[in-house]
Parts: sequence; structure tokens; C-alpha cells
Amino acid sequence: MEAAAEAGLLVCERLHARHDPRWLLLLPPPLCLACVIETLGDSSASLVRKKHVLSCFRDVLAWHAVPVIQLLAQDERVCVHFIGTLFGMLHTAEDSSALDLPTEVLVRLVVELKLEQYVHCVLDESQKELSKAATMRGSLSMFNLLGKLADAIPGLADILVIEHGNLMEHLLAGLMYPNEGVKAAVCYLYGKLYSSPISSERLSVHFTERLCDLFLATLGNAQTKELQVNCMGLLKELLNSDHFVSVIMSNSRRGADSENTELLEGENLLPLVLKKLLLSRDEMLQVASVQCMTAVLVHSPIKYAPAFIHADIPEFLFECLFCTSEILLWSVYCCLLLLTEERLFFSKCHTVYGIESVVRSLKGILQLNNVELHKQGLLLFTEILKRQPVEIKLFSNLAMCKDAIGVLVEAVKCPVLEVAAEAVKAVAAILRKDHLSCPPVQYVELQKLIETMLKRCADLSLPPIIRRPASHLGHSTQNKAVLRQGQFLLSTVEGFRNACRLAVECQSDPLAQENVFTAPSSESENTLSSFSEFLLRICDSLCIPIVLKHSERTSSPALMEVFISSLNTLFTVVPSMHEKFSRKLASSSFIRLALELKAKFCTGQSNPALNQACSSFLYTMCLSLHSAAEKMEDSSQQEQEMSELLQRSLPQLNCSVPESLTLLSETPDPFCSDEALRSHQYCLLLLLYCAYALEDRFVPEAELFSAIRNFLLSVQDQGDCPPPYVFRAVLYLLAVCQDKGEALDSSPLCAIRRVLENTSDLSLVYIHHPLLLKFFLRYSEFMGRFGRRILQLWFSWEDYSQIETEDAVSGLSSGLPDYPNSFTTLLHILKGNSSVLLILLDLICLSTTEVAHKVLVTLSMFLKINEDVVVCDLLRSQFLQILQKLLVESSSTTLQASKNLPLLLRLLFLVQLRNEAERELDSTDFKLLHHVSNLCGKCRPGDVELLQPSLNFLYWSLHQTTTCSQQRVVAVLLSSVPLLELLQKVLELTWMWPCRSGPALSSSEEALLCSAWLLTASLLVHQHHYNSEVHQTISLDVEKVLNAVIFRRKKPALLLVSILQFLRAILRQNFSSSLLVLVVQPTAQSRMEPSLSEDDASLYPLATWQVLSLVVSLQNLLVQKDLLLSQTVVACLEVLMEYLHKRNQGIALHVVSQPWNRFLLFTLLDGGENSFLRPEILRLMTLVSRGGIDSSANRLCISTMQFVRYRSSNIISQSEISQILQETAKAKLAELPGATSHALRLFLLQLQSGSCEREPAQEGTIQTLLESLQARTRTRTHLSPQDMVCLGGVAVSLSHIAD
Repeated sequence: MEAAAEAGLLVCERLHARHDPRWLLLLPPPLCLACVIETLGDSSASLVRKKHVLSCFRDVLAWHAVPVIQLLAQDERVCVHFIGTLFGMLHTAEDSSALDLPTEVLVRLVVELKLEQYVHCVLDESQKELSKAATMRGSLSMFNLLGKLADAIPGLADILVIEHGNLMEHLLAGLMYPNEGVKAAVCYLYGKLYSSPISSERLSVHFTERLCDLFLATLGNAQTKELQVNCMGLLKELLNSDHFVSVIMSNSRRGADSENTELLEGENLLPLVLKKLLLSRDEMLQVASVQCMTAVLVHSPIKYAPAFIHADIPEFLFECLFCTSEILLWSVYCCLLLLTEERLFFSKCHTVYGIESVVRSLKGILQLNNVELHKQGLLLFTEILKRQPVEIKLFSNLAMCKDAIGVLVEAVKCPVLEVAAEAVKAVAAILRKDHLSCPPVQYVELQKLIETMLKRCADLSLPPIIRRPASHLGHSTQNKAVLRQGQFLLSTVEGFRNACRLAVECQSDPLAQENVFTAPSSESENTLSSFSEFLLRICDSLCIPIVLKHSERTSSPALMEVFISSLNTLFTVVPSMHEKFSRKLASSSFIRLALELKAKFCTGQSNPALNQACSSFLYTMCLSLHSAAEKMEDSSQQEQEMSELLQRSLPQLNCSVPESLTLLSETPDPFCSDEALRSHQYCLLLLLYCAYALEDRFVPEAELFSAIRNFLLSVQDQGDCPPPYVFRAVLYLLAVCQDKGEALDSSPLCAIRRVLENTSDLSLVYIHHPLLLKFFLRYSEFMGRFGRRILQLWFSWEDYSQIETEDAVSGLSSGLPDYPNSFTTLLHILKGNSSVLLILLDLICLSTTEVAHKVLVTLSMFLKINEDVVVCDLLRSQFLQILQKLLVESSSTTLQASKNLPLLLRLLFLVQLRNEAERELDSTDFKLLHHVSNLCGKCRPGDVELLQPSLNFLYWSLHQTTTCSQQRVVAVLLSSVPLLELLQKVLELTWMWPCRSGPALSSSEEALLCSAWLLTASLLVHQHHYNSEVHQTISLDVEKVLNAVIFRRKKPALLLVSILQFLRAILRQNFSSSLLVLVVQPTAQSRMEPSLSEDDASLYPLATWQVLSLVVSLQNLLVQKDLLLSQTVVACLEVLMEYLHKRNQGIALHVVSQPWNRFLLFTLLDGGENSFLRPEILRLMTLVSRGGIDSSANRLCISTMQFVRYRSSNIISQSEISQILQETAKAKLAELPGATSHALRLFLLQLQSGSCEREPAQEGTIQTLLESLQARTRTRTHLSPQDMVCLGGVAVSLSHIAD
């Protein structure tokens, strides 16, 4: 035995000697097949030895099957004997362990032999054993053998059923035997039989009539796991057949038709049996139970689901979701997914019970690395969200709703596209008001969810385009990737559309507007308004770019239908943003996009959903843009008509751009009433108008202009009259495309004119646009007939607040204001067409006050900007008529309320200001002068807006005319007593300013004072010059006039200039004038001294201290270095010194000899190189250097001039004069202004005529300079600089100041 053991017990020395060597296989270990067979058949061998030998043979057969089988196949008798020996072991085995080994060897041996005769041999032996078995327990080994053979040999089940039909009787008997081991073996064999389609069909009657009830009883009463597992295996095979499912669920099917739970009572009903297994703690049985339920439901969820629902199985399925087994979770997801197709699943509130379990399980599985499990769980969640009835709220509390949203956020972020795609579908399903109406609605959480979804979609990158035709596989892969991403994008856009619909639905629910638990003083983002605004923002920043980028690669009708539908819903999400959103979409070429989609996908009857979405989108946008552009009273009727037209025509308008142009050019058949064609044309024109109005010019302008021209010819031929809202679009498109097309000929112009004449009000067809105005004023046929009304409409729409503001700002700067484009266009039209000016002047008389005001502002700006346009003669006569009309219509009490009269007067002054040269005044001018002077007499000093332009006009009339006309002007003004009375009242306002107790004067009031002083000074001069008759005098207090200069208290420079002009005029006339009555109030000193001193008497009405104070004030004003003020001060000093020279030469000597004069002169000269070459400084040096006292002898010299001149070496020495002459000789005299040249010539003449000794070099220099100035005067072309200027709204004559 030791040798046999060493040989592995497969070569028995005791028996091997008599065996033929051919049965020996030299294998590791060696094998003698004869020894094995003889040992197994030896009755004297122990069972342990036999089991060991058989075990070793099994191993050799497993590792060396080929040589062993080849050896056995040499002799059929040996094979049959060996099989019989193994059967004998099965018959004598007493325990299951002894059965398993021979059964396994026998099955492997038959399988490896691969000969049908041996299969039949085994089956025959098995049949015999079953027939002669004394007890059913003895048949266990045969059932096990047949089951394993059927498992190992394909087709054996069919052989058993066909050739050994009486085996079924033994199987039925085995199921009725009270031994679960036997039942388990029988169920296993039944499972193999029913796994074959042929056998299953042959055994159909057997199952229905004999096996079904017995099997269900066995399954329901099974206690051991082996029997339970084998029963579930058989059940699975049975459930693959719809017939067997129907038989098994017959009782449950009756339950599907009724909600009576009494029909479901019974121990053998499959739902209750599976429910029992589901409640077991064995995971394998739970999985099998759920899978069997799924197998039943797959055949017909509607038919079989009620039986499971009435058995309350969904509750236990939801409880299973708390497990960690992935296979069990998968199975439960699949089963619940099928149950969602039954209404009872929701109506019995199983989803309300289990939704928390679903959300928690999803939260858990997202941490796992199981893509299919993620997809199945999200699919279940999506179906529950979709199918949940609206009347049954799914989420019972706020926390659960937030958890669900949070899970979806994490799922959308999943890097696996398939998982994210399922999550996006769930997002689209959860965005329902009944799901999210747990107060308060979590708008902030929804924003995060939607933003995450869209960003996840934006992160997708389309694969690069493969352009090589040879790479077919790469192209196919690319197409699949684009298709997957397109499906993902479609689900994303559906989710966004549902979010928009949710926002619209919540608008009608007060509880959904905002969080009612928010404190009154705090601001919360968790409101419907913030959510709605978020939807608009996210649509603009993410949704639209994503879809448009994808559509560039591939176009999907389904995607674009959802996308366009989403945009259409957004119109009502934020009603206040309706117009802005419409304009943004139209300006972003969405009208073009919708029309292209209709033309590409919606021809005929294809894609009706996309056609309807695009038509609704265009309908809403057109009405929105029309409503925003309208402000007429009857616009509602137009909107109704337009609405009907668009609804009727848009669905049929599915043409491309070339086809649309052809459509516009078509003419309906005159013999048939083809209203559809004309309606389509009208609809297309409205769409083109909306697109062009917002710069989406997807149709070439030239081609469109030609098509509309043909349309007009068709309208003219047919005698049609398009509705106003359509013809408005026609006019706009013509105006916009006019520059790209030729001028219209008479036929289309006649068509346009006929329609316009048949229109009750041009406002119905008017669009406020510069090009439309230009279009109407371009053609004389329109300008003469409709120009006035069009311009009236233009001004009624135009906003002039910005224009007037810009004009006010520009008055403070040197540049031109930046006017709006529409206003600039009008100014260009006026410059190129003077006839329009006459229409504007008519509008002043015939339009409302508001329109007339805007016209006057326009004309004012036009005259200011276009200085080269000669329109004065054209406008003056019209101004006279307009002024007469306004004065007749306005009484003295309503003048102050008139806004247009000040503008007209301002414009009148601007027109006059354009006349730079002096001219003879005609009758129109004098009539205007008469009306303006009378108007001033009706005003009060506070009527600044009226008086300022009026006084400017009167001042201009005095200075910008010839001597003959000027004398008449003076006579007209002096004859107006109310005007002179008004001037006195205005001048007296000077003493009242500034008043510490009252507010300071405004800039306009200061300007009025300046104009009043200048006009009064001019009247004084010219009345004295012409000795004109005076009908009314002006009374002024001398002391107050002087104090206005001496105690000036920061008066504006221009006001000081004006007062000094008046002071200069009365000084020149020695305080004696027929127009002026001077009031001299006694001073405090004069009251104490009854008689005047000699100096005061000589200077009367001035006092010595007043003269000295006035001189000091004038010197101080010179230091300010204001050009206009300096010129005025020097001129006033000249007149004052002349007055002093005549009255008191001692005072004059005292004034001119003050050392302060030298310091003043050097202060003025400290301004850079050649700073003395300024007219005011030259005049001042001339003044202080005139004749006078010799520095050495202090004697008085009489000059050849008209008065005594004073010289003092302490003011200007001989060396300083020499230096000035040298610097003057170096200067470029030819470049000096005329005023400077004139002042320099006077200074040189003064030096030349002086009585002091001069050096010969000085005389030569003076003579050379004078000759150069004289030659320059002869050779220089006479230029007439503009004399009249407007400074701060005040008309100032520069010659009046400099004279």
C-alpha cells in the first residue's frame, strides 16, 4: 500500500500486474485506468479508499482530460462499465458528501466523452434508478445528477422532455415529498428544463395544470436557503415567459382591475411570497425577490403592478434603499422604475413615503464608482418627479426639498457625461411649482442648480472637425460625441425652459413672491424678482452662447424648438424688462435666426413644434417692439390688427432670404382674391422692419430697396392701401436703404403719396428716425405736401433737454457741444436745404408752444454752428411776422410766461450778429426795432429772459449800422419812454447788489445789468453826438455810480466794464447831458462845511476824495490784467485826466506824479518778453509821458496838443524809454494786431512831440519805427475783424470799448 500511496493510489501494485500496459498513462502522477475502475468496483475496498481514488481521478481528469478520454474511448465496454460503476457508487452512497464526488466525476466524464450514446446510457440508467427507487429520498442522487447534466450539456433538457417524458411524474412526486433537499434538487432540474424554449413550450400545459400551484406552495413554504434559492431560480426562468407570468399572476391580475384588497389575500400569491423573501435578512434572497418582481413587471407594468402595490411592496422596496449593496440597489431601482408607470403607485402616496429614501440613496451612491448605478438611480428620481400628480405634494418639508436640489447639484457636476445627462433630466423634472412650493421657495438654491447645469454644459468641448475622408472611424466617433453632447444640451435647455415656466407660474402666487419669514428691514435674495432677473442674466451669459455655439456645428430641430420656446417664455418672466429683452434679442440677430430655422426645417408640414415655437417667438417680439415704439392713442387697435395678421401669416412664412425678396416683388392675381400673398408680404415687411430697426440687416439694402420698390408698384397697380403699421415699416425700410439704392422715380413716389393722402393722420405711419426725416425732405413731392407735418412730429418726439444742457455747457468752453445724432442730422439737412428753414419758421407760428420752442432752439444752434451759411435775409422778414403774431397773442400779463418769445428774440439777435459789417437798416429792421423797444417797455426788471436778448438787439442796432441809420435808431429808442423808464429801473438794481440780507444775483441778472449800462452809455454818447430829442430823462445818483466802481465788492469784470463805459461817457460830456439827470447827494463833510473848497468846487459834481479814490480803484483794476477791463480802465483814465486837466490842473499833476504809477507800470510789464507791446500798456505809457513838468526845472510847458501834458522822470526815465525803443525795433511789427499798432504809433508820436531834449539816436529810432508802421498800414490788406461779440450772453461792441 505504501507503493500505491506513493504512486498517488492510481496504480495499485496488487491489481496492476494483471492489467494490460495500454491502460497505463505515464502522467504526473502515473495513472492505470484499469486499477481505478477495479478499485472503485471492489466491494472489499473501503469507502474512504474509494472516495480518495475517485478524488485523485477527478483531479487527473481535470488536468489531463485529453489522454484520459482517448484511453477510455479505445474500448466502449470499458466506458460503459466505468459509468455503471459510478452509478453503483451513487446508489450505495448514504450521505450528500458521498453523492457529490461520483456525480461530479460522472458528469465530467460524460461531458468529456462527447458521445451521444453515453448520454443516453446515463439517462437510461437514471430512469431505471428512479423507477426502482424504494423511496423518494433514494431518487435524490438521480435528481442531482440530471440537474447537473442538464446544466453541463446543452440540449439535454430537450432530450429529457421529449424522450423521457415520464420523468415529469417523478419530479412532481419529488416536489410533494416532505424533504426540502429533494425539493431543492427537483426545482433545480425544473429550472434547467424551463430554461430551454423548446422544453418550456412542451411543458406549458404541465405547468398550468399540475406544477403551478404545487410550485407556489413549495416556494411559499420553503425554509432552507437551498430550496429558496432553487425555487427563485426556477421562478426566474418561468417569468421569462409571458404565459407563465399570466398563469402565476392570475390572482394578481384580478387585483389589477379592482382596489379590493380582499382578492389579494392568500398564502400562495406571488407578491406576498416575494414580499416575505424581501423581508428576509439574506441579501441574495432580497436581490432574487426584487429581480423576480422586476421580471413580472417587465411584461406589463400596468397589468401586474397593482398586485404588488396593494401588497405594500413599494414601502419595503424603499426601505431596501438604505442598504449598501450595489446589486440590491440596482435591482430596487429597476423595480421601482417599473412601478412608476402605474397610477396607484402615486395615488397611494408611496412616492411621498419613499422620496426621502431615494434622495438619501442617491446621495450615497454618488460617492461610489458605479456609473450604471448612478444612471439608474437618477432615472428613477426623474420618473418620480415627472409622474408625481400635481395635487399630491412630493416633498413634505423644506429640508427634504433642499436635499434633493443639493443631490442634483452634485450629480450634475459628475465628470461622467452619461451620469450628468441623467441628472440634467432630473433637474428639468424637479422644476415644477408643486415640487418647489414648500414656503418659502428656495430661489437661491434653484439659482445654484441652474447655474451649475449651464456651466456643466458650457464645459463640454466639441471634438475637432475631422476633414480627411479616409478616417471614417474617427468621423463616426466624432458624430457620436456631437450627438451625445447635443442630447445633453437638449436636456439642459429643457431644464432652463422649465425654470422660466416656474417663474411665470409663481407670479400668480403671493406666497411664492418672497420669503414671508424675512424681517421687514432686511433684504433677501430669496425672492421671485431676483430669481427672474437671474434667469435673464444667465440666459444672456450662458444659455444663448452655448446653444448658438453648438448650432454652428450641427442643427437640431428638437433643440432649437426648446431653445426658442425658452426665449419666448422669458418675455413674461420679468414684465418690466419685456421691451429691453426684445430689443436685445432683435439686435442680436434672433429674428434672422428664427426665420432661418423656419426656412430650413419647417417647409411643408415638417417639424410643426419648431414652426409653432418660432412663430410664437416672432409674434411676441414684433408686438413688443411695436408697443415700445408707439405712443398714439389708437395704438391698441393697431396692435389688435397686427396681432391677427402675425398669427395668421407667421406659420406659413417659411422662406429663405432670396425667396423672401421674391415674395415681396410678387403681384397678386387681379382676377382672384389672393389675400394670403398680400398678408405674407405685410408680415415679412413687419419682420424686416423690426430687424432693421435694431441693426440686424440680414437682407442686403440694395436688394431690399428694389424689392420694396416693386412692392409699391404692385400696390399702385392693384389699388391696395396697406395698413398704417405696415406702411410705416415700408417708409422706414425705404429710408434706411435709400443710400444703397437709386432715387425713386415717379411711379413709387405716386404710390407713397397716394397712401399717405389716404391716411387720416401721418402720425400713424411716422417713425422717429433721422433717416426717415431725411427721406421725406429729400423728395420735393413729399416736402411740400407733408414736410410741415413730418417736422412737427419730429419735434414732438425729440427730447431737447440734453441739447439745451449741451448748449449751456458749450457756452463756457471754446469747443462745439456733442449733440445727439438725430439733432446733428437735422442741422445737416438745414444746411443743405434752405427751404426747410421756411417750414421751421411756419412751425413757430402754427405749432404748439412746445414744438415752437424746440424749433427756435434748433435755429439758434444752427446759426451758432454754421457761421458760413447766409440765411439772414431769409430769416429777418419771417421773424418780423412771427414777432408780430406773438406780441398780438400775448398780453403784458402773459409775456413772462412765454417760453418761445425769449428764444425768438435770442434768435433774432443771433441773425443780426451774423452781419459783421455795418449796413444800412431797411424798413424791416426798423419795424423789428420798434417792436422790440415796445416789448421792453412792457417788461419788468425781473423779466430777464425777455430783456436780455431785447437789449442785445437794441445795442447791436446802435453800433452795427451806418451813421444815417444810427441817427434814426437813436431817435426811435429815445422816443420810447417806457424803455427809458425800464433802463433806469434796471440800472438802479446795481446799488442793491450785493445785498447781504438777500441772495446773490444770478449770472443772467448780472448779464442784464451789463447790457443796461452799455446801452445807456451808448445812448448818452449818440444822443450827445446827434443832439437828438429826448422825451424822457434818466436820473442817477453820481455818488452811487462812483461807489459801484470804488467799492466794487467782487463785481464781475464785464459789469465793471459796462459801468466804466457809462462813467467815461458822462466824464467826456462833463456831467452834462439832455438824457441824463445827475443827482448829487450832500456828503457828511459837505453838511459840516456849508461852502465847498476851491478844489471841490472846480471838480463839481465830483469831490477831491472821490477822484483820488476812483484813480486808486482804476489802478487796482489794471493789476487784474483782464484784457477787456484793462482797455476800458485805460480809456477811462484818459478821459478822467482830460476832465481833471480842464477843471483842476493841480489835481491832475498830483495824480500823474504819484510814485505808485511807476510801480503799477512795472507790474504790468512783468509779463514776459515784449509785454509792453499791448495796447492798454502803450496807452498808459502815452498817458504818463505826455508833455508836462521838466524834472530839473519843475516848470510847466504848454504842448501843441489840445491839453497840458505832464512828464515826470520818476515814472519813465530817459534810459527806460531808450530800452523800450530798442526792444520795439527788434519786434516784428508786421505781426502786431491793429489795436497794438495804433497804440504804438500814438506812443511814438507822443515821444516825438515832447518838449524834452532827446538823444539823436532816439529820434532816429522813433522816426524809423513810425515809417515802418506807416508802410505796414499802406501795404496791409484791410481786414474787418468782427466788432460785435457776445460775452456771457451780453452783446459787446469792441469798437465801443476801445474808442
